Amino acid sequence: MASLTIKDACKSFGSTDVLKGVSIDVKSGEFLVLVGPSGCGKSTLLNLIAGLETITSGEIAIGDRVVNKVSPKDRDIAMVFQSYALYPNMTVYKNISFGLETRGVPKQEIEAAVERVAGLLQITELLDRKPSQLSGGQRQRVAMGRAIARNPAVFLFDEPLSNLDAKLRVEMRTEIKLLHQRINTTIVYVTHDQIEAMTLADRIAIMKDGIVQQLDSPQQVYDNPANIFVAGFIGSPSMNFIRCKVGASDNSPVIELNTGVESGRQIPVSTSVSDLKAYIGKEVILGIRPEKIAHGFPDQEINPGIHELKCRVQVLEPTGPDTLVFVLINDKEVTCRVQPADAKNPGEDMTLMLDMSKAIFFDPDTENRIS
Repeated sequence: MASLTIKDACKSFGSTDVLKGVSIDVKSGEFLVLVGPSGCGKSTLLNLIAGLETITSGEIAIGDRVVNKVSPKDRDIAMVFQSYALYPNMTVYKNISFGLETRGVPKQEIEAAVERVAGLLQITELLDRKPSQLSGGQRQRVAMGRAIARNPAVFLFDEPLSNLDAKLRVEMRTEIKLLHQRINTTIVYVTHDQIEAMTLADRIAIMKDGIVQQLDSPQQVYDNPANIFVAGFIGSPSMNFIRCKVGASDNSPVIELNTGVESGRQIPVSTSVSDLKAYIGKEVILGIRPEKIAHGFPDQEINPGIHELKCRVQVLEPTGPDTLVFVLINDKEVTCRVQPADAKNPGEDMTLMLDMSKAIFFDPDTENRIS
């Protein structure tokens, strides 16, 4: 395994700038996930690391070696594709061993490597089968096995689970997580699925329009998003964004909320958001996660940041363990997460508790977080 350093990476196709100065340091043994919507540049960045695309400017280094002009086969990387890219006429054994054979690895070492990989991925009983005889999950294991057998410095995964059904995706996420814990090698993983990113990554790089919007641990990205895009992209259901006016009470900022049941309700803002004082008399965007608007919280008696708000239920969405309750706050549909037994019916009024200690505020013009 090796570290990976990306410094000011730019990539243009004609007059179109796809990557605009991306810089990321990946530690040896780290699991980095590149996530973002289609067209954000994440797959292009992966192709630059692999050498499948040439970099326009900037630098990519694997370990201490700059690989800008090194061919893909000499970069000591292995790639797992969305389409598996298995040889249909070869057995599983041959698919895994083929890359080692072309590199002239001795037969005994090849046999040992295939045996090790097959045991690791629990596909020993599949070695004599061909890809057409395998399920989607089994094909993905074989594709990973082929990559692992090469023992590369860096693994690259290009949306490897997108062709699988929902249940199998969950199972394979666990497999990949366990695999990383066992082999402890450097992995760069591309996905558009924020749940995959949250569950797999040591760190997440959220990309938009060829720029890394935020690079941090999954929990930090979830709790402390840098801007509205990151806050809205990470989390399911998405964070609520409520435009509201900032007022003042005893020289401290408050926000004004209207639910249709309560009008002009002033909610105190946590004193930790000191920069909000500059917005008194102006509008801001309140960001609050659905689970922070609930029927009640265990610590609500001692948490000064929790405030009561009466709302009218618009729609219910039962999910099993929770029920999503949709209400209107400042004419914006807001998602709340409550226990099923606590949910009121559409058209009924419901008292909800807002945990303002976890609220985040954004500038409506820049869409950046107000610290």
